[in-house]
Amino acid sequence: MLDRNEDMMTSGGRHPFLGVYKVGFTSQGRITALDLKLYSNGGISADLSIPVMQRAVTHADNVYKIPNYRAVGKVCRTNLPPNTAFRGFGGPQGMIITEQWIERVAEFLKLPSEQVRRLNFYHDGDATPYGQIQPKVHVSRCWDTLLENTHYLTTWRSSVDLFNKSNKWKKRGLAIIPNRYCLAFGITFLNQAGALLHVYTDGSVLLSHGGMEMGQGLHTKMIQVCSHCFDLPMDRIHISETSSDKVPNTSPTAASVSTDMYGMAVKSCCDQIMERLKPFREADPEAGWDKWVERAYFERVNLSAQGFYKTPDLWFDWSKGKGNLYSYFSYGASASEVEVDTLTGDFTILRSDLVMDVGDSLNPAIDIGQVEGAFTQGLGLFTMEQCVYLEGNGRTQRGQLFTTGPGTYKIPAVSDIPVQLNVTLLDGTSNPQAIFSSKAVGEPPLFLAASVLFAIRDAVRASRAERGIIAPFQLDTPATCHTIRMACEDQFTQQAQQCFTNLSSTRKWTVNV
Repeated sequence: MLDRNEDMMTSGGRHPFLGVYKVGFTSQGRITALDLKLYSNGGISADLSIPVMQRAVTHADNVYKIPNYRAVGKVCRTNLPPNTAFRGFGGPQGMIITEQWIERVAEFLKLPSEQVRRLNFYHDGDATPYGQIQPKVHVSRCWDTLLENTHYLTTWRSSVDLFNKSNKWKKRGLAIIPNRYCLAFGITFLNQAGALLHVYTDGSVLLSHGGMEMGQGLHTKMIQVCSHCFDLPMDRIHISETSSDKVPNTSPTAASVSTDMYGMAVKSCCDQIMERLKPFREADPEAGWDKWVERAYFERVNLSAQGFYKTPDLWFDWSKGKGNLYSYFSYGASASEVEVDTLTGDFTILRSDLVMDVGDSLNPAIDIGQVEGAFTQGLGLFTMEQCVYLEGNGRTQRGQLFTTGPGTYKIPAVSDIPVQLNVTLLDGTSNPQAIFSSKAVGEPPLFLAASVLFAIRDAVRASRAERGIIAPFQLDTPATCHTIRMACEDQFTQQAQQCFTNLSSTRKWTVNV
């Protein structure tokens, strides 16, 4: 067993990314072209760096229609532990770079960033840069619902501006950010699932499937699917532990598609059983489940079923740029207000409102919990979680991870979440590609936390403007207190920067990654 320090030193993390871009746009804010180069830190071996990069370049358009789009991804080999899969799998890295340049375009044109974003949204039937059609694009509905719920453009923005006029050392910021997440494993053969179901003579049901329950509510949703198909109370359905002696050759419980795939496999089992019970149901419709099962048993009807599902119509020819790389798309939008102490860089999230397109939710309580959890994890990604490596000075080894525990590596705590957090699940977005018209909810909401980053940026911009600083600035992630403080720029940060310049010939003892 490894202790915390050893575990963090040997475990792969999320891939750090660098984006280099050229953007073409009109004076009204319409994006006409993007030339994007993405570089990721893969570590010493490939691991999953290539598929992570694939997802990053196919998510870098986010929700924006860009007529002329070129994205090139390169994985860099470095003398660090290999990085690997993490919630979002490259999607957040690609999208955050896009939102950064959208912000720069708006600043250059002196337009509200929300106006530039809204102008460039995809619409129903638009194709992605890799040629896949998006039949129903719900980002505009998510966006408009959020604006209506929060009064973003009227009272909310006005209250933030009024606060900033009245306060010198504390500034508030407000931002609204859209997102789109593409659903399916990027490798076609992984999009398959199996299930095994037994009905016992007392009418109880034992269900096995190939997905892992890790607190995300997968088992609960599978029981719900079975309960709906059989019209049985959930307490009569039992889940067997996931094991390859029940359901072999399983795909990873990943890519946010486990409910989609295993739900269909479970439904296949249930449909087979219901078809076998059909003669007994038709002969005596009022008898009920227990009697139908009992009579089927005496008639030597097989009351076990194996279900299998493979996501249809998934294929892609990279040489021709044609095919369906993903099964469907999920959309969302979030707005956040923060208060930043410009003397320390500390910040408080006063309020966050999230709107998420989850299709016809199988379980709203679980889905809202997943949205809140993903948002909080994204908050860590964009504002605090940072790996720091030692340069080596004789007593320490060069390339050794310094942030090996909670003392140096910070994740969101109770005090870091928004004071007020509101989640809305969008109505009327049925999805024919997934079980009972639902949509995935594991990874798609994570990027909603980007609204906090850009709200911080808005507050920093207000602080700089008060000092007459209007030059463009870059706020990289994670936006730690140090990063925020230095971005605010005043006589103190200038003195600190001068000290850094004077020490430029001195070897640094750490490197941030």
